[in-house]
Amino acid sequence: MANEVETLDRLFAPGEETLLGDAGGILVGHDAISAFRQGRDGAPARIIGDLQVRDLGNDRALIVAMTLPASGGRGQQTQVWHRSSTNDGDVDWLIEATHVSVPAPAIAASVWRVVGSPLVAGAVDGPLVGKTVAVKDLFAVAGFAVGAGVPAYLAESPRSVTHASAVTALLAAGAAVQGIAQTDEFAYSVAGKNSHYGTPPNVAVAGAIPGGSSSGPATAVASGQVSIGLGTDTGGSIRVPASYQGLWGLRTTHDAIARDGLLGLAPSFDTVGWMTRDAATLRAVASASLGSAGRKAVFGGFAVAPALVALASPGVQDAFAAALMRLAEAGLTDDLVELTLPDVDDLHEIFRTVQSAEAWATHGEWITAHPGSLGGEIAARFAFGSTVDPDTRSFASQALELARERIESIVGDRVLLLPSASSTAPSTTADAEIIEQVRQSTLRLSCVASIAGRPALSVPALTVDGAPVGFCLVGPPNTDIALIALGESLA
Repeated sequence: MANEVETLDRLFAPGEETLLGDAGGILVGHDAISAFRQGRDGAPARIIGDLQVRDLGNDRALIVAMTLPASGGRGQQTQVWHRSSTNDGDVDWLIEATHVSVPAPAIAASVWRVVGSPLVAGAVDGPLVGKTVAVKDLFAVAGFAVGAGVPAYLAESPRSVTHASAVTALLAAGAAVQGIAQTDEFAYSVAGKNSHYGTPPNVAVAGAIPGGSSSGPATAVASGQVSIGLGTDTGGSIRVPASYQGLWGLRTTHDAIARDGLLGLAPSFDTVGWMTRDAATLRAVASASLGSAGRKAVFGGFAVAPALVALASPGVQDAFAAALMRLAEAGLTDDLVELTLPDVDDLHEIFRTVQSAEAWATHGEWITAHPGSLGGEIAARFAFGSTVDPDTRSFASQALELARERIESIVGDRVLLLPSASSTAPSTTADAEIIEQVRQSTLRLSCVASIAGRPALSVPALTVDGAPVGFCLVGPPNTDIALIALGESLA
């Protein structure tokens, strides 16, 4: 229970065949299990209520324990032990495989802020009847306050009187709001971690971060708790969690969905979007929510920007290249061209400066009045935003308009193809430096669609060492619904 990592490491068999499974997935290999332990605080207090042992032969034993957590309920732990000789001639018992189950919490606080059955019922008729929604904790839901992933902010927020338009559209189409799901603090991250509520599990990759800032809705969808995750995407906050957890995710054309009732971050880039487990549901959601917007269907072929793809890890580059080859062999991308976009680092710096300045303009007054309310990484980003003076912000805004026009002139009506993220989901125990490196590379990939205000669809079509990576389609403005259909045909 004290999480004595060195002792626990000695009890588990060495090598790549050792297994540890729980509700979060399966960890394979002694080193992966050890790394997982190093990132936790310990095991919950419990006593053993019953113990069953079975001889499996070949110096192996199956042990099943019924556990009684101090917090109530019943759990279970199942282990396969193997007796073998050590290097010094002694005989030792080591664990080859284990599975742990604990009583499921009524509400996983890292995923949900509040849930109901449902929280808000939808219309009795409509294309989304039977679907359920996890609403990112930035949207107004009547009767509930907006918390934005910050407990101190939630404590002072008034209850919303009306629903945000994005919520109303889903309810009118028949979907029910299951609950309000967690987000990174003020949605200012693409990792999915929250220093107050914890890190939602990544259902697709055990022990990995879920991707943010729409992390709660993403995990709720990937784990099968809801059909639809309603989120926002400023610099990749739908595309990245969709990529990390193997979901369909759409960042809509900028301004295609009304943002009233939404606590924003950077208005020049903020968009509404959704995550689902299948294309059909995403297409139905988009059709119900976009109205007359998002219905253009003019595509002028496909394009890739080698400088963008080069930002991805070698494994992601290989998977992306293999996907392009399969599409070419099927005759689906005969009109694919290579493009040279404006310098990637310049685009990222423009995006970063404008986003930071607008984020501070949005939340700076509250943050100044509530010192210590944010985790270190998020606080540092806002602190940078506070240093952007008016002249720098004005210059960056002008540069943003020029960059947007330049991207439009280069890409035109083509669909730009690229990886949704620079890597698979990093481990929750990865060094902060590694997480930041991944974040910077991913933002350089994702900021192109943000700057251009274009719709971007993450399709769960790539895998690297068994982990999902999104195949991203960035389409011309207002082609959102046709982009989903195109992504489905390519997938």
